[in-house]
Amino acid sequence: MKASDLMVAALEAEGVEYVFAVPGEENLDLLESLRTSAITLVLARHEQGAGFMAATYGRLTGKACVCLATLGPGATNLTTPAAYAALGAFPLVIITGQKPIKTSKQAQFQIVDVVSLFTPLCKASTQIVNGNRIPSLVREGFRLAQEERPGAVLLELPEDIAEEETIEPVIPPHYRRYAVAGDAALDEAAERIIAAERPLLLIGAGANRRRASKALRKFVSDTGFPFFDTQMGKGVVDEDSELYLGTAALSSGDYVHCAIEKADLIVNIGHDVVEKPPFFMEPGGQTVIHINYKAAEVDQVYFPQLEVIGDIAGSVERLGNRLDGKLQCDRSYYTVLHHEIASHISETSDDERFPMVPQRVVADVRSVMARDDIVALDNGIYKIWFARNYIANEPGTILLDNALATMGAGLPSAMMAAMLSPGRRVLAVCGDGGFMMNSQELETAVRLGLNLVVLVLNDAAYGMIRWKQDQLGFPDYGLTFSNPDFVTYAQSYGATGHRVERSADLVAVLNAAFEAGGVHLVDLPVDYSENKKVLIDELGAKVCEL
Repeated sequence: MKASDLMVAALEAEGVEYVFAVPGEENLDLLESLRTSAITLVLARHEQGAGFMAATYGRLTGKACVCLATLGPGATNLTTPAAYAALGAFPLVIITGQKPIKTSKQAQFQIVDVVSLFTPLCKASTQIVNGNRIPSLVREGFRLAQEERPGAVLLELPEDIAEEETIEPVIPPHYRRYAVAGDAALDEAAERIIAAERPLLLIGAGANRRRASKALRKFVSDTGFPFFDTQMGKGVVDEDSELYLGTAALSSGDYVHCAIEKADLIVNIGHDVVEKPPFFMEPGGQTVIHINYKAAEVDQVYFPQLEVIGDIAGSVERLGNRLDGKLQCDRSYYTVLHHEIASHISETSDDERFPMVPQRVVADVRSVMARDDIVALDNGIYKIWFARNYIANEPGTILLDNALATMGAGLPSAMMAAMLSPGRRVLAVCGDGGFMMNSQELETAVRLGLNLVVLVLNDAAYGMIRWKQDQLGFPDYGLTFSNPDFVTYAQSYGATGHRVERSADLVAVLNAAFEAGGVHLVDLPVDYSENKKVLIDELGAKVCEL
């Protein structure tokens, strides 16, 4: 068969459902092979949109998805999604085209060394130089992309290789089991936990994959272990629990850090140092037990004293058996702090000011979303408010990027969530700056017939950087802009636009949009004056009781 047909057959063998693409002429053989396959081609309006959608598929399913682009500028536009997948640990396979490599009739026109460009961002970056290599390279690419720690893989398919004839068979995938932690490590971890006076559990990004959530929920329920989570660990264990002590949206100084300071031992499950540190370890401080698929990556603020390495779910189950009925720690302080944090978060959640304050925005969004509905956040100052104030009940229901933390990913991520979960409400929450970076994907969402609501928080500025600028005492300069009429803008793509003009109207507008179905954009003016008041002044003045 033709090499491009073999490539598609190999993708089908891997279970690929979608290819998200902005094709170029160097991809035309592969595009023709996709046309007659069982794989659905989703044409995006920018390579970033295609890449973010494919990476989010991997994030939500654990299976690598594919994005496709041409050579040169098409490939370079996928560097940000590659970094997004690499830092976020989302399985992703990137396929790019290239000019013929056996003969050259266009000199260096559009030629970029794509393989070298992607090497620092990917677990593997390879040019296919012979059609017979396709089965092994595809199989190895998907294995690497999906294996812990997941990430991105690039395969470059030159156009003359794509049209070659080949006779190689496809290599079928096989199931891989992860090794379990050794008994000695689990025994020592259990002994240290039982001996601790105030142990505390931290749930990180690595626990938000595979089957770890089920094991962790049982572990917390059986042991009564007080816990907090990182931004990318939200929802692994139900945050409505009385044992929940908050999300570490900041690295220090928040209410949850009162619990961290009181703890004498922290069990850190699934932590990944690419996330903003949830707390800072210090010499002579608490003992930290690292439980993860891979050994700890040590740095100045993270150097655990004990490591339990292996499949997280298996480690948690076996550790829970060792702790059964033996965890007799002092939870009194954690109980007081739980109620104090809940009270703090509820402050100003019914504030009538307009433009709306972020606490009210989060509370109103929470009120219209069911336990398993999905909120996908872009990146901006509002992400901190959602991390602290939004109670997540299920894994994969609040999609935060606390690794690369790139703007422009919120809308494509929400689109992918809506494709995978058509029966659930899906809300994209974007700042006006981040939304405009990939707003053209509204057309893609409409064309795909998605049910999706996009909430655009409008402050006509790059709000996070403006807040930092103010923190540093610099004059307000260089970070404000003008926006289009978002209602008309949405309508120009065939979506429905709404503008909120009173705080009391947001819930009704969101509910009406979800009930109507289709793609909706809601323009919401926001007031970020609470950033300094709460996140700097109030937290700076807080006192950890007891």
